[in-house]
Amino acid sequence: MTVGELRAAGYQKKNVRQEMRDNLIGKLSSGERLFPGIVGYEDSVVPALENAILSGQDIIFLGERGQAKSRLIRALVSLLDDEIPTIAGSEINDDPFDPISRASIERLAAEGDNTEVAWLTRSERYGEKLATPDITIADLIGEVDPIKVAEGRYLSDELTIHYGLIPRSNRGIFCINELPDLAERIQVGLLNIMEEHDVQIRGYRVRLPLDIFVVASANPEDYTNRGRIITPLKDRYGAQIRTHYPRSLENEIEIMEQERRSWQDAEFVVTVPQYMKEIVAEVSRLARRSPDINQRSGVSVRASIANYESLLANAQRRAIRLGEKDVVPRISDLPFLIPSLSGKVEFETVEDGREEQIIEKLIQGAVHGVFNRYFNIGELEEVVMRFKAGLSVEAGPDVASSEYTKLLKELEALKEPVAKLTDGKNKAEQASAVELILEGLHLNKRLNKDRLATRIQYRG
Repeated sequence: MTVGELRAAGYQKKNVRQEMRDNLIGKLSSGERLFPGIVGYEDSVVPALENAILSGQDIIFLGERGQAKSRLIRALVSLLDDEIPTIAGSEINDDPFDPISRASIERLAAEGDNTEVAWLTRSERYGEKLATPDITIADLIGEVDPIKVAEGRYLSDELTIHYGLIPRSNRGIFCINELPDLAERIQVGLLNIMEEHDVQIRGYRVRLPLDIFVVASANPEDYTNRGRIITPLKDRYGAQIRTHYPRSLENEIEIMEQERRSWQDAEFVVTVPQYMKEIVAEVSRLARRSPDINQRSGVSVRASIANYESLLANAQRRAIRLGEKDVVPRISDLPFLIPSLSGKVEFETVEDGREEQIIEKLIQGAVHGVFNRYFNIGELEEVVMRFKAGLSVEAGPDVASSEYTKLLKELEALKEPVAKLTDGKNKAEQASAVELILEGLHLNKRLNKDRLATRIQYRG
């Protein structure tokens, strides 16, 4: 509870970089997973991050939107100790053995070993600021506090200073999100903070040897094309780590499952076939290669998550309206991805009204690709022949699952392909499988497809 008791307990002072380095070494030695919830970076981003921490280097994460930059930065808090001591009441988390603020220095001199100690948790040692045009030096570093002046202190007194976010993150981690958006004159104010530890506030030259691990995030479009990070500031960051979108379909699906909203609806049983997950993930992957979509802006993983949530929402809406308990998304639910995806991508210059056509084309491409991974057209030839003989089928988001079950009884050739997609007797899962097969045959030019109001008709 006091500096004297802390000293008697044998507490050893350690700076934040050494602390993070020691904890990282401990986790690596034990084989513990460093950043749970961060998917797809195990062989790319995480090794570079480990090297930066072992080197004690400040870091810039460079990547398009929706690449978990902020989440990764916040996960660095797990490398801090559970708690550290500080002088009670200190504005800038002064070390009990080596304070740097005038108030704490004077208090320690007056009270000695009886100076009260407080404890900071690791979450209290993280500071973050989103760079916006209205940020001032006062926000980040500090300003003269007129209230303290009014109380009778002289302007020359260091105790009149109200510290900003960065000094208040002393002995911790401070993050500036979207660094290029920080005005250049404000960026200049960070130079001494990161290198010489000198702070100038309204003409004061205050020596503050801050102990801070500084991290920033930036979008490549801002960072390289606009060139809005001043060169001396870039030079002070030791490591630039490039993030990326999921490199495999499996990673994208894992993130979708991990991040989607879950609801406690006991009366419904939600089942999502693997091929429907693959289609949603494939839509985003195709969008990231589409010439109709601005690739500098990127297609966030949030697009996949939002699309997945929309797909499940429409499947549940159907179940509610039809009085079904099983919620299973189908191909006919995919058009409802258009509203969720439209706000997540930036289109290249296109005529008004073409945006929906572009998204529909992406959805069709995703369905086509996934279908062809599951089936060879030759194994469905008997199904195609039945349609050529005059069979027609209506499908749609408002068609009951039992209607597809009737079709399976009429069309024996469809049973084996459906069994390839689902091994159960669940009617809703069978309905979803039937729709994938019919749409896949259409996209492979083996069936015709007509739109009938809210439904669609497949025919030979």
